Amino acid sequence: MKAAWYEKQGPANEVLQVTEVTTPQPGPGEVLVRVHSSGLNPTDLKARSAFSSTMKFPRIIPHQDGAGVIEAVGEGVSAERLHQRVWLYEAQYGRAWGTAAQYITLPAQNAVVLPENIDFDTGAALGIPALTAHRCLFADGSPRGLRVLIHGGAGAVGSAAIMLAKWAGAWVAATVRNPAQAEAALAYGADRVLYQGKDDIVQQIAAETEGQGVERIIDVNLMENLSVDLACLARDGVICAYATPDATAAVPVPLLNAMMQGCVLRFVYIYHAPQSAKQQAIADITRCLQQGNYHPRIAAQFMLEDIADAHQMLEAGGVTGKIVLHPA
Repeated sequence: MKAAWYEKQGPANEVLQVTEVTTPQPGPGEVLVRVHSSGLNPTDLKARSAFSSTMKFPRIIPHQDGAGVIEAVGEGVSAERLHQRVWLYEAQYGRAWGTAAQYITLPAQNAVVLPENIDFDTGAALGIPALTAHRCLFADGSPRGLRVLIHGGAGAVGSAAIMLAKWAGAWVAATVRNPAQAEAALAYGADRVLYQGKDDIVQQIAAETEGQGVERIIDVNLMENLSVDLACLARDGVICAYATPDATAAVPVPLLNAMMQGCVLRFVYIYHAPQSAKQQAIADITRCLQQGNYHPRIAAQFMLEDIADAHQMLEAGGVTGKIVLHPA
């Protein structure tokens, strides 16, 4: 079988290789999945480039997300799972083998049944973005009936947050940086789109909410947005941050202002979220899919041999939608 891998961290075109490797066999509690689509995330780039950690294994097959069909099961896994269409999450977390391969073995719980009406590329666009967005939205209770501000509304997590928030019954404002992102955020279901660096976001949110502010803020760059967030936040609201442009970043918090707001600061690193929260997220994501409310855009499709090009495209920025690889 073919797989992409790297044995040292560095630029995509220097370290990523695609060769034949031995097909794995499922161990106890595992399933063997034929990968039809492998989803690319910023965390995959950060792992490859040493942004977030050093090499944990001599050789790494990257990518956490994907979708495919179960072709074999290990000891302790019901044979009823054979031939199930599934989407995969945290495939490479704590392991050397991710979805950038024709086959992968992973714990059965990390292979979630994919509804029959959902294609594999959409399945590969779930995983990290959908689980992270759900945790940000639901960790402090359902957003139903609440007002939500989502920064980076055209990004992977931002778009997932828009779709899940609208499905849950929230009013959603999203920030973007250009007309293409605005069009995408509106297509995902945002009620209001605001341009960062152009619109007076605080004034616009005050006007949209009759001065009450928003109860939830989902933030991709707290370093840049904290002052705006505090000005837009309703009393006792929650600011949830899930990403950082700098691994050593520190954010000074104006404590008196935050205390007077009753502000809750929540930080989400989805790999460390409770398993119970992930299971609830999976159940909600499945319902959202089945009801036709989750429809991520696929920005580009690559064959496995072109994985370096896919990584470079995401690193270059400006991608609106998900990049997927087809290992076949």
